[in-house]
Amino acid sequence: MSALGLKIIDESVQQANIWVNDVDYRTGWSDKQRAYRLLRAVLHALRDHLSVDEAAQLAAQMPMLIRGLFYEGWDPSRTPVIERSRAGFVARVQEAFSGDPMGDAEDAIGAVFDTLDSRISPGEMAHVRKSFAKDIRKLFAE
Repeated sequence: MSALGLKIIDESVQQANIWVNDVDYRTGWSDKQRAYRLLRAVLHALRDHLSVDEAAQLAAQMPMLIRGLFYEGWDPSRTPVIERSRAGFVARVQEAFSGDPMGDAEDAIGAVFDTLDSRISPGEMAHVRKSFAKDIRKLFAE
């Protein structure tokens, strides 16, 4: 046990904070609450687009609390939702910012994808990219 509780839970909280801080840094927002909302919105849009198997493979590489965030509210019977346009994907993420516009939403979404690229295996991220139409793939870093 750790000083605060179970070591695995403490480490998961630490990893979740690292992910949120990374998104916050990459957006340049200096607002961890917004960075958390962005991470959550992008993960949900991404998850809903993926097949059940692909979503599970991606989630397996996430820290426990981020994995919980990824699966929060998921209804696998309603997936995959195939989004063909970048504008549609961005609009889906923008819904989480209805009263608080993101500014350059594509750059913000790209910041989350950059975070995923730095923390998920290259092979898994290649599978994720391939699941999207070319127009949406432009949101991912090269």
